[in-house]
Amino acid sequence: MDTPGYVVLSRLVAQRRATDVLAANIANAGTPGFKATSTLFATHVSRQAGIGAAPGSREVSYTQDRATWRDMAPGPLQQTGNPLDLALQGEGFFVVETPAGERFTRAGRFTLSPDSQVVDPAGNPVLLDGGQPLTLPPGDVRIEIKGDGSVSSESGPIGRLRVVRFEAPQHLLAEGDRLLRTADGQDPMPMQRPAVVQGAVEESNVHPVVELTRLTSELREFQFASQFLEREGERLGSAVDRILRRR
Repeated sequence: MDTPGYVVLSRLVAQRRATDVLAANIANAGTPGFKATSTLFATHVSRQAGIGAAPGSREVSYTQDRATWRDMAPGPLQQTGNPLDLALQGEGFFVVETPAGERFTRAGRFTLSPDSQVVDPAGNPVLLDGGQPLTLPPGDVRIEIKGDGSVSSESGPIGRLRVVRFEAPQHLLAEGDRLLRTADGQDPMPMQRPAVVQGAVEESNVHPVVELTRLTSELREFQFASQFLEREGERLGSAVDRILRRR
């Protein structure tokens, strides 16, 4: 494969990942707290060391996959009336305890476990600011959560939800479609005045129509690059055949 083929191949690899990211966005358009992601590409310029550029020549530019960008814009709030459904207005994350350690989420669709702990859909307990799981006293069935995260039931105060923020939320890594974890050593910072909304869930910030339009465009780009690569292969094969016939 010559230089044009490698350039197009780098574009195909980038287009495939962009398509995968868009497909994940569309699949999670109904996932509470999900944040849309997009790919960031750059141009990698190839130069031959020690060789001056010929008159009229151009640098060879490859497509380079740099990063994935997460849109941290809040999604719309859906009022559910369920007292265990929680949402955050503005920044911040709820903290849950998983077998792998603490994880962070904005998907506040919680339920009550058989042992009276408030848990996420995977059964991970929601944590209070003291690090202990949010647990209702035995026999209590009513729970009230105020805007600052303080929790109480008919037996009285229980504690305060642990809500944290990060200086660089873009550096968080996704685990599945609801959880995030730290990757670069940055520590979560407690929020003194979180805006917790009880009886509501933050919906995904994905715009399905926009994502479908982008996905269609990316698929067309992938098809175009594939056709170009196929024709380039045919051109090279034809050139080799002609050389061999002359010999």
